[in-house]
Amino acid sequence: MRRMLPVVALLTAIGCGGTSPVSPSDIDKGTAGTLNIRLTDNPFDSARAVLITFSEVSVQRDGNWSKVPFPDSSAPTWTCDLKKLEGGGQDLLATAVFPITDFTLVRLIIQSATVYTDNPTTSSTPCARSIAAPAGSASQMTILATEASTNGAFSVRGGGSTTVLLDLDGEASITRPNPSDYRLSPVLRLVSVQ
Repeated sequence: MRRMLPVVALLTAIGCGGTSPVSPSDIDKGTAGTLNIRLTDNPFDSARAVLITFSEVSVQRDGNWSKVPFPDSSAPTWTCDLKKLEGGGQDLLATAVFPITDFTLVRLIIQSATVYTDNPTTSSTPCARSIAAPAGSASQMTILATEASTNGAFSVRGGGSTTVLLDLDGEASITRPNPSDYRLSPVLRLVSVQ
């Protein structure tokens, strides 16, 4: 397995005064737009499933952070199986309506991460409120950094939508110093803005 040092900025404080999501009716007025954060992954060959549970997605403007809710806005966490995001796969991680504005960073906060080596998940979607663990061997990962962010300016356009695609690179993020020890130091990069 190749090893790479993370190329992400790890942040320890949440600023206040961020841009708050607004009403969907503001899209029709042209004063707001939809921001969609989607996730994809480069392959991590040593697993059949890699479940990452996120506790927050946020975006930064002028040094202040604004949360972007998960697709089910009542869900306190959102889980993605990185193996189902390989080979060009992607899924919605967070979405909200924001006033017209420019953002400079996206941050993901990771709550837990588990590698499954025997079987894939049976989930019909890569990301969901929860994903049932597959049968067989599992290894809880030691999370070396719970926060990962990526630089990349993007704008929310009035009356439309902006989709930001992020790659949480499993192969670069997960290391295995010994057979029973998986470690996660998330490497996140911005793939595209549309």
